Amino acid sequence: MSNLCQYCSKKIPINKVFCSNTCKENYFQMLAINLPKPFLKRLYFFCNKEQKQLEIKKFAQRHRWDETLVAEKAEQLIRQYFL
Repeated sequence: MSNLCQYCSKKIPINKVFCSNTCKENYFQMLAINLPKPFLKRLYFFCNKEQKQLEIKKFAQRHRWDETLVAEKAEQLIRQYFL
């Protein structure tokens, strides 16, 4: 029997939840990341690609989150809210 990692969906033994400590940390950090709708609107409607990356970088540094996880969360929420 096997299970899937909660973060990356790799096959893992049934007695584990995550395949690595990195996946575990990323999973819980993704849960903690909270992006307000006005921020997402500004990213989606008013920023070009370079401005979007700069805004995400500043936001991630301000809140001490990983920049790639903030970008991933922003894309998920933009798809959920606006598309």
